[in-house]
Amino acid sequence: MPAAPPPKTCLLQFRNCRILRDHKIYRDDLWVRAGKIINPEKIFFDERIVADIQVDCNNSILTPGFIDAQINGACGVDFSDVDSDVTEGVSTVAKHLLEHGVTSFCPTVITSPPESYHKILPQIKRSQGGAEGAGVLGVHLEGPFISKAKKGAHPEVYICDLENGFSDLVDMYGNLDQVSVVTLAPEYPRSEEVIKECVSRGITVSVGHSMANLVQGEEAVCQGAGFITHLFNAMLPFHHRDPHLVGLLTSERIPKDRTIFYGLISDGIHTHPAALRIAHRVHPDGLVLVTDAMRAMGLPEGTYSFGKQSVDIKGKTATLTGTDTLAGSIARMDVCVRHFAKSTSCGNVLALEAASLHPAQMLGITKSKGTLDFNTDADFILLDDSLQVRATYIAGQQVWVADDVTLRETSLQEA
Repeated sequence: MPAAPPPKTCLLQFRNCRILRDHKIYRDDLWVRAGKIINPEKIFFDERIVADIQVDCNNSILTPGFIDAQINGACGVDFSDVDSDVTEGVSTVAKHLLEHGVTSFCPTVITSPPESYHKILPQIKRSQGGAEGAGVLGVHLEGPFISKAKKGAHPEVYICDLENGFSDLVDMYGNLDQVSVVTLAPEYPRSEEVIKECVSRGITVSVGHSMANLVQGEEAVCQGAGFITHLFNAMLPFHHRDPHLVGLLTSERIPKDRTIFYGLISDGIHTHPAALRIAHRVHPDGLVLVTDAMRAMGLPEGTYSFGKQSVDIKGKTATLTGTDTLAGSIARMDVCVRHFAKSTSCGNVLALEAASLHPAQMLGITKSKGTLDFNTDADFILLDDSLQVRATYIAGQQVWVADDVTLRETSLQEA
Protein backbone atom coordinates (compact mmCIF):
# COMPACT_ATOMS: atom_id res chain seq x y z
CA MET A 1 0.00 0.00 0.00
CA PRO A 2 1.24 3.56 -0.65
CA ALA A 3 2.66 5.36 2.36
CA ALA A 4 0.64 8.05 4.12
CA PRO A 5 1.39 11.48 2.64
CA PRO A 6 4.03 13.45 4.59
CA PRO A 7 3.23 16.94 5.90
CA LYS A 8 3.77 19.63 3.24
CA THR A 9 6.66 21.13 5.20
CA CYS A 10 8.36 17.74 5.62
CA LEU A 11 11.86 17.50 4.09
CA LEU A 12 12.36 14.16 2.33
CA GLN A 13 15.68 12.66 1.32
CA PHE A 14 15.59 9.77 -1.15
CA ARG A 15 18.90 7.93 -0.83
CA ASN A 16 20.60 4.77 -2.09
CA CYS A 17 19.41 5.42 -5.63
CA ARG A 18 20.71 6.16 -9.12
CA ILE A 19 19.17 9.32 -10.55
CA LEU A 20 18.44 10.15 -14.20
CA ARG A 21 19.32 13.80 -14.65
CA ASP A 22 21.03 15.79 -17.42
CA HIS A 23 21.05 12.76 -19.77
CA LYS A 24 23.00 10.60 -17.33
CA ILE A 25 22.28 8.11 -14.59
CA TYR A 26 24.48 8.62 -11.56
CA ARG A 27 24.42 7.98 -7.84
CA ASP A 28 23.00 10.84 -5.84
CA ASP A 29 20.23 11.70 -3.37
CA LEU A 30 16.97 13.41 -4.29
CA TRP A 31 15.56 16.05 -1.91
CA VAL A 32 11.86 16.92 -1.87
CA ARG A 33 9.74 19.41 0.04
CA ALA A 34 6.21 20.70 -0.54
CA GLY A 35 5.88 18.55 -3.63
CA LYS A 36 8.94 20.05 -5.35
CA ILE A 37 12.49 18.86 -5.98
CA ILE A 38 14.87 21.15 -4.11
CA ASN A 39 18.54 22.03 -4.27
CA PRO A 40 20.39 20.39 -1.36
CA GLU A 41 22.95 23.21 -1.27
CA LYS A 42 20.23 25.46 0.14
CA ILE A 43 19.59 22.85 2.82
CA PHE A 44 23.26 22.35 3.69
CA PHE A 45 24.54 25.90 3.60
CA ASP A 46 21.53 28.17 4.21
CA GLU A 47 19.09 26.26 6.38
CA ARG A 48 21.66 23.87 7.91
CA ILE A 49 19.13 21.17 8.65
CA VAL A 50 18.81 17.44 8.05
CA ALA A 51 15.95 15.61 6.39
CA ASP A 52 12.81 14.89 8.38
CA ILE A 53 12.52 11.52 6.66
CA GLN A 54 15.04 9.44 4.73
CA VAL A 55 13.72 6.92 2.20
CA ASP A 56 15.99 3.99 1.28
CA CYS A 57 15.38 3.34 -2.43
CA ASN A 58 17.10 -0.07 -2.46
CA ASN A 59 19.55 0.92 -5.22
CA SER A 60 16.67 1.66 -7.64
CA ILE A 61 16.90 3.83 -10.73
CA LEU A 62 15.01 7.04 -9.94
CA THR A 63 13.63 8.69 -13.06
CA PRO A 64 10.99 11.31 -13.93
CA GLY A 65 7.50 9.86 -14.14
CA PHE A 66 6.29 8.73 -17.54
CA ILE A 67 4.03 11.01 -19.59
CA ASP A 68 1.59 9.44 -22.07
CA ALA A 69 0.57 12.06 -24.62
CA GLN A 70 -1.78 9.76 -26.53
CA ILE A 71 -4.04 7.32 -24.72
CA ASN A 72 -7.64 6.67 -25.74
CA GLY A 73 -8.68 4.76 -22.63
CA ALA A 74 -7.97 1.65 -20.55
CA CYS A 75 -9.56 -0.90 -18.18
CA GLY A 76 -12.97 -0.63 -19.82
CA VAL A 77 -12.97 3.15 -20.23
CA ASP A 78 -13.16 4.88 -23.63
CA PHE A 79 -12.67 8.65 -23.47
CA SER A 80 -14.67 8.97 -26.72
CA ASP A 81 -17.72 7.22 -25.28
CA VAL A 82 -20.28 10.01 -25.05
CA ASP A 83 -22.74 7.78 -23.18
CA SER A 84 -20.40 7.19 -20.24
CA ASP A 85 -19.46 9.29 -17.22
CA VAL A 86 -16.26 10.72 -18.69
CA THR A 87 -15.12 12.33 -15.43
CA GLU A 88 -15.36 9.01 -13.61
CA GLY A 89 -13.69 7.25 -16.54
CA VAL A 90 -10.71 9.61 -16.51
CA SER A 91 -10.34 9.02 -12.77
CA THR A 92 -10.44 5.24 -13.26
CA VAL A 93 -7.74 5.30 -15.91
CA ALA A 94 -5.63 7.80 -13.94
CA LYS A 95 -5.57 5.42 -10.98
CA HIS A 96 -4.75 2.44 -13.19
CA LEU A 97 -1.79 4.19 -14.84
CA LEU A 98 0.13 4.63 -11.57
CA GLU A 99 1.39 1.04 -11.61
CA HIS A 100 2.73 1.62 -15.14
CA GLY A 101 4.90 4.50 -13.92
CA VAL A 102 2.70 7.09 -15.68
CA THR A 103 2.37 10.22 -13.55
CA SER A 104 0.74 12.46 -16.22
CA PHE A 105 -1.27 11.84 -19.39
CA CYS A 106 -3.36 13.41 -22.14
CA PRO A 107 -6.76 11.72 -22.45
CA THR A 108 -7.27 11.32 -26.19
CA VAL A 109 -10.60 11.67 -27.98
CA ILE A 110 -10.80 10.28 -31.50
CA THR A 111 -12.96 11.48 -34.42
CA SER A 112 -16.50 12.12 -33.17
CA PRO A 113 -19.51 14.32 -34.05
CA PRO A 114 -19.70 17.87 -32.59
CA GLU A 115 -22.30 16.98 -29.98
CA SER A 116 -19.95 14.35 -28.55
CA TYR A 117 -17.08 16.81 -28.15
CA HIS A 118 -19.40 19.37 -26.57
CA LYS A 119 -20.44 16.81 -23.96
CA ILE A 120 -17.09 15.10 -23.39
CA LEU A 121 -14.60 17.98 -23.26
CA PRO A 122 -16.20 19.92 -20.37
CA GLN A 123 -15.82 16.77 -18.25
CA ILE A 124 -12.02 16.55 -18.62
CA LYS A 125 -10.05 19.00 -16.50
CA ARG A 126 -6.33 19.46 -16.03
CA SER A 127 -5.08 18.19 -12.67
CA GLN A 128 -1.81 17.70 -10.78
CA GLY A 129 -2.59 14.13 -9.81
CA GLY A 130 -1.78 12.34 -6.57
CA ALA A 131 -2.93 9.30 -4.64
CA GLU A 132 -6.16 9.43 -6.65
CA GLY A 133 -4.28 8.92 -9.92
CA ALA A 134 -1.97 10.34 -12.59
CA GLY A 135 -2.31 14.02 -13.47
CA VAL A 136 -4.20 15.22 -16.54
CA LEU A 137 -2.20 17.51 -18.84
CA GLY A 138 -5.08 18.43 -21.10
CA VAL A 139 -6.96 16.66 -23.88
CA HIS A 140 -5.44 15.32 -27.10
CA LEU A 141 -7.99 15.75 -29.90
CA GLU A 142 -7.11 13.23 -32.61
CA GLY A 143 -9.46 14.20 -35.42
CA PRO A 144 -11.89 14.79 -37.03
CA PHE A 145 -9.81 17.06 -39.33
CA ILE A 146 -7.88 14.17 -40.82
CA SER A 147 -7.62 12.35 -44.15
CA LYS A 148 -10.29 9.80 -45.00
CA ALA A 149 -7.66 7.86 -46.93
CA LYS A 150 -5.59 7.46 -43.73
CA LYS A 151 -8.40 7.29 -41.21
CA GLY A 152 -7.18 4.09 -39.55
CA ALA A 153 -9.78 3.17 -36.93
CA HIS A 154 -11.51 6.56 -37.05
CA PRO A 155 -15.16 6.53 -38.26
CA GLU A 156 -15.18 8.04 -41.75
CA VAL A 157 -18.68 9.48 -41.43
CA TYR A 158 -17.47 12.11 -38.94
CA ILE A 159 -14.25 13.16 -40.70
CA CYS A 160 -14.25 16.83 -41.82
CA ASP A 161 -12.04 19.19 -43.79
CA LEU A 162 -11.04 22.71 -42.73
CA GLU A 163 -13.21 24.63 -45.16
CA ASN A 164 -13.69 27.59 -42.82
CA GLY A 165 -10.34 27.53 -41.02
CA PHE A 166 -10.09 27.92 -37.26
CA SER A 167 -13.80 28.63 -36.84
CA ASP A 168 -14.36 24.98 -37.80
CA LEU A 169 -12.40 23.92 -34.72
CA VAL A 170 -14.43 26.16 -32.44
CA ASP A 171 -17.69 24.90 -33.92
CA MET A 172 -16.55 21.30 -33.67
CA TYR A 173 -14.94 21.26 -30.23
CA GLY A 174 -16.45 24.18 -28.37
CA ASN A 175 -14.22 25.57 -25.59
CA LEU A 176 -10.54 24.76 -26.16
CA ASP A 177 -9.24 25.74 -22.71
CA GLN A 178 -8.57 22.14 -21.64
CA VAL A 179 -6.97 21.09 -24.95
CA SER A 180 -3.21 20.42 -25.14
CA VAL A 181 -2.81 18.68 -28.52
CA VAL A 182 -4.73 18.67 -31.80
CA THR A 183 -3.91 16.14 -34.52
CA LEU A 184 -4.82 17.22 -38.04
CA ALA A 185 -3.92 16.54 -41.66
CA PRO A 186 -1.78 19.48 -42.88
CA GLU A 187 -2.72 19.08 -46.53
CA TYR A 188 -6.02 20.91 -46.01
CA PRO A 189 -5.88 24.35 -47.72
CA ARG A 190 -6.62 26.40 -44.56
CA SER A 191 -4.43 24.37 -42.20
CA GLU A 192 -1.90 27.24 -41.94
CA GLU A 193 -4.45 29.51 -40.27
CA VAL A 194 -5.50 26.72 -37.90
CA ILE A 195 -1.94 25.77 -36.93
CA LYS A 196 -0.92 29.34 -36.20
CA GLU A 197 -4.04 30.06 -34.12
CA CYS A 198 -3.66 26.85 -32.10
CA VAL A 199 -0.01 27.57 -31.37
CA SER A 200 -0.87 31.12 -30.28
CA ARG A 201 -3.22 29.55 -27.72
CA GLY A 202 -0.56 27.20 -26.37
CA ILE A 203 -1.95 24.12 -28.13
CA THR A 204 0.54 21.70 -29.69
CA VAL A 205 -0.38 20.86 -33.28
CA SER A 206 0.44 17.35 -34.45
CA VAL A 207 0.38 16.22 -38.06
CA GLY A 208 -1.04 12.77 -38.64
CA HIS A 209 -3.70 10.56 -40.24
CA SER A 210 -2.54 12.31 -43.37
CA MET A 211 -1.75 12.01 -47.07
CA ALA A 212 0.68 14.94 -46.86
CA ASN A 213 3.92 14.99 -48.80
CA LEU A 214 7.17 16.22 -47.31
CA VAL A 215 6.76 19.81 -48.50
CA GLN A 216 3.33 20.07 -46.90
CA GLY A 217 4.74 18.63 -43.70
CA GLU A 218 7.64 21.07 -43.71
CA GLU A 219 5.29 24.00 -44.24
CA ALA A 220 3.19 22.85 -41.29
CA VAL A 221 6.25 22.68 -39.04
CA CYS A 222 7.41 26.14 -40.16
CA GLN A 223 3.90 27.39 -39.29
CA GLY A 224 4.23 25.97 -35.79
CA ALA A 225 3.32 22.27 -35.81
CA GLY A 226 5.62 20.42 -33.42
CA PHE A 227 4.60 16.77 -33.34
CA ILE A 228 3.91 13.81 -35.64
CA THR A 229 1.16 11.46 -34.49
CA HIS A 230 2.31 7.80 -34.27
CA LEU A 231 5.08 7.89 -36.89
CA PHE A 232 4.80 5.32 -39.71
CA ASN A 233 1.13 4.64 -38.86
CA ALA A 234 -1.78 6.29 -40.72
CA MET A 235 0.44 8.22 -43.15
CA LEU A 236 2.04 7.70 -46.55
CA PRO A 237 5.12 5.47 -46.23
CA PHE A 238 8.67 6.60 -46.83
CA HIS A 239 9.55 6.77 -50.53
CA HIS A 240 12.96 7.71 -51.91
CA ARG A 241 11.50 10.40 -54.20
CA ASP A 242 9.15 11.81 -51.57
CA PRO A 243 9.71 10.63 -48.00
CA HIS A 244 6.40 12.22 -46.94
CA LEU A 245 5.94 13.01 -43.22
CA VAL A 246 8.63 10.49 -42.26
CA GLY A 247 11.10 12.78 -44.02
CA LEU A 248 10.55 15.48 -41.38
CA LEU A 249 13.00 13.59 -39.17
CA THR A 250 15.87 14.64 -41.45
CA SER A 251 14.43 17.78 -43.07
CA GLU A 252 16.78 20.74 -43.44
CA ARG A 253 13.80 23.11 -43.52
CA ILE A 254 13.06 22.68 -39.82
CA PRO A 255 13.98 25.96 -38.08
CA LYS A 256 17.31 25.64 -36.26
CA ASP A 257 15.74 26.51 -32.91
CA ARG A 258 13.01 23.90 -33.25
CA THR A 259 12.83 20.16 -32.62
CA ILE A 260 10.23 18.11 -34.44
CA PHE A 261 8.90 15.49 -32.06
CA TYR A 262 7.21 12.28 -33.17
CA GLY A 263 5.20 9.61 -31.42
CA LEU A 264 6.14 5.95 -31.60
CA ILE A 265 3.96 3.05 -30.51
CA SER A 266 6.59 0.60 -29.32
CA ASP A 267 4.22 -2.28 -28.55
CA GLY A 268 5.71 -4.94 -30.84
CA ILE A 269 2.66 -4.64 -33.13
CA HIS A 270 2.40 -1.15 -34.62
CA THR A 271 6.06 -0.59 -35.45
CA HIS A 272 8.65 -3.22 -36.47
CA PRO A 273 11.85 -3.22 -34.39
CA ALA A 274 13.82 -2.27 -37.53
CA ALA A 275 11.63 0.82 -37.94
CA LEU A 276 12.17 1.68 -34.28
CA ARG A 277 15.92 1.45 -34.85
CA ILE A 278 15.75 3.66 -37.94
CA ALA A 279 13.81 6.37 -36.12
CA HIS A 280 16.09 6.19 -33.10
CA ARG A 281 19.31 6.45 -35.09
CA VAL A 282 18.04 9.22 -37.37
CA HIS A 283 16.43 11.54 -34.81
CA PRO A 284 16.71 10.36 -31.19
CA ASP A 285 16.06 13.80 -29.65
CA GLY A 286 12.51 13.96 -31.02
CA LEU A 287 11.38 10.49 -30.05
CA VAL A 288 8.25 10.32 -27.85
CA LEU A 289 6.88 6.96 -26.75
CA VAL A 290 3.07 6.81 -26.68
CA THR A 291 0.79 3.87 -25.96
CA ASP A 292 -2.23 4.86 -28.11
CA ALA A 293 -3.99 2.48 -25.72
CA MET A 294 -7.73 1.86 -25.93
CA ARG A 295 -10.33 0.62 -23.44
CA ALA A 296 -9.24 -3.04 -23.64
CA MET A 297 -5.85 -2.33 -22.07
CA GLY A 298 -5.79 -4.46 -18.93
CA LEU A 299 -8.80 -6.56 -20.00
CA PRO A 300 -8.98 -10.13 -21.42
CA GLU A 301 -9.38 -11.02 -25.08
CA GLY A 302 -12.78 -10.28 -26.58
CA THR A 303 -14.78 -7.69 -28.51
CA TYR A 304 -15.05 -4.12 -27.27
CA SER A 305 -16.35 -0.79 -28.53
CA PHE A 306 -13.96 1.98 -29.60
CA GLY A 307 -15.75 5.26 -30.17
CA LYS A 308 -18.65 4.27 -32.40
CA GLN A 309 -16.97 1.09 -33.71
CA SER A 310 -16.29 -2.48 -32.62
CA VAL A 311 -12.78 -3.79 -31.89
CA ASP A 312 -11.51 -7.36 -31.51
CA ILE A 313 -8.68 -8.07 -29.04
CA LYS A 314 -6.58 -11.15 -29.73
CA GLY A 315 -3.21 -11.59 -28.06
CA LYS A 316 -1.47 -8.21 -28.12
CA THR A 317 -3.42 -6.90 -31.13
CA ALA A 318 -6.52 -4.69 -31.39
CA THR A 319 -8.25 -4.57 -34.80
CA LEU A 320 -11.55 -3.25 -36.10
CA THR A 321 -13.99 -6.16 -36.08
CA GLY A 322 -13.90 -8.09 -39.33
CA THR A 323 -10.76 -6.32 -40.62
CA ASP A 324 -7.01 -6.25 -40.11
CA THR A 325 -7.01 -2.48 -39.40
CA LEU A 326 -5.20 -1.71 -36.15
CA ALA A 327 -7.36 0.15 -33.64
CA GLY A 328 -4.97 1.49 -31.06
CA SER A 329 -2.95 -0.67 -28.72
CA ILE A 330 -3.41 -2.48 -25.43
CA ALA A 331 0.19 -1.91 -24.32
CA ARG A 332 1.30 -0.32 -21.04
CA MET A 333 3.82 2.51 -21.12
CA ASP A 334 6.39 0.59 -19.05
CA VAL A 335 6.10 -2.30 -21.51
CA CYS A 336 6.66 0.10 -24.42
CA VAL A 337 9.77 1.51 -22.71
CA ARG A 338 11.26 -1.94 -22.17
CA HIS A 339 10.43 -3.08 -25.70
CA PHE A 340 11.99 0.05 -27.16
CA ALA A 341 15.17 -0.31 -25.09
CA LYS A 342 15.53 -3.96 -26.12
CA SER A 343 14.68 -3.44 -29.80
CA THR A 344 17.04 -0.51 -30.36
CA SER A 345 19.82 -1.17 -27.83
CA CYS A 346 19.59 2.57 -27.18
CA GLY A 347 20.41 2.30 -23.48
CA ASN A 348 18.27 3.06 -20.45
CA VAL A 349 18.76 6.83 -20.58
CA LEU A 350 17.18 7.43 -23.98
CA ALA A 351 14.42 4.87 -23.44
CA LEU A 352 13.42 6.57 -20.19
CA GLU A 353 13.73 10.10 -21.57
CA ALA A 354 11.54 9.14 -24.55
CA ALA A 355 8.73 8.51 -22.08
CA SER A 356 9.37 11.48 -19.77
CA LEU A 357 11.63 14.35 -20.89
CA HIS A 358 10.70 14.30 -24.58
CA PRO A 359 6.91 14.38 -24.16
CA ALA A 360 7.35 17.19 -21.62
CA GLN A 361 9.46 19.10 -24.15
CA MET A 362 6.88 18.48 -26.86
CA LEU A 363 4.13 19.85 -24.61
CA GLY A 364 6.28 22.76 -23.41
CA ILE A 365 6.01 21.84 -19.71
CA THR A 366 9.62 21.11 -18.70
CA LYS A 367 9.54 23.82 -16.06
CA SER A 368 7.32 21.48 -14.05
CA LYS A 369 7.34 18.00 -15.61
CA GLY A 370 9.62 15.50 -17.31
CA THR A 371 12.85 16.25 -15.43
CA LEU A 372 14.32 16.01 -11.95
CA ASP A 373 15.61 19.58 -12.10
CA PHE A 374 15.38 21.74 -9.00
CA ASN A 375 11.99 23.44 -8.44
CA THR A 376 10.13 21.00 -10.71
CA ASP A 377 7.26 18.79 -9.54
CA ALA A 378 8.47 15.76 -7.59
CA ASP A 379 6.79 13.27 -9.94
CA PHE A 380 9.12 10.28 -10.25
CA ILE A 381 9.30 6.51 -10.31
CA LEU A 382 11.64 3.85 -8.98
CA LEU A 383 12.70 1.08 -11.35
CA ASP A 384 14.93 -1.97 -11.13
CA ASP A 385 17.72 -2.71 -13.59
CA SER A 386 15.27 -4.42 -15.98
CA LEU A 387 13.15 -1.23 -15.99
CA GLN A 388 10.29 -2.80 -14.06
CA VAL A 389 8.38 -0.15 -12.11
CA ARG A 390 8.75 -0.66 -8.36
CA ALA A 391 7.11 2.49 -6.98
CA THR A 392 5.47 5.69 -8.22
CA TYR A 393 5.52 9.13 -6.59
CA ILE A 394 3.55 12.27 -7.40
CA ALA A 395 4.45 15.56 -5.68
CA GLY A 396 6.79 13.57 -3.45
CA GLN A 397 3.98 11.30 -2.20
CA GLN A 398 4.14 7.56 -2.76
CA VAL A 399 1.00 6.75 -4.78
CA TRP A 400 1.76 3.17 -5.80
CA VAL A 401 4.24 0.50 -4.76
CA ALA A 402 4.71 -3.08 -5.96
CA ASP A 403 3.48 -5.76 -3.58
CA ASP A 404 6.97 -7.22 -3.08
CA VAL A 405 8.68 -3.87 -2.41
CA THR A 406 9.36 -2.35 1.01
CA LEU A 407 10.97 1.08 1.07
CA ARG A 408 12.35 1.72 4.53
CA GLU A 409 11.64 5.20 5.87
CA THR A 410 13.69 6.62 8.72
CA SER A 411 12.57 9.66 10.71
CA LEU A 412 15.77 11.54 11.52
CA GLN A 413 13.94 14.00 13.73
CA GLU A 414 12.98 11.17 16.06
CA ALA A 415 16.36 9.46 15.93
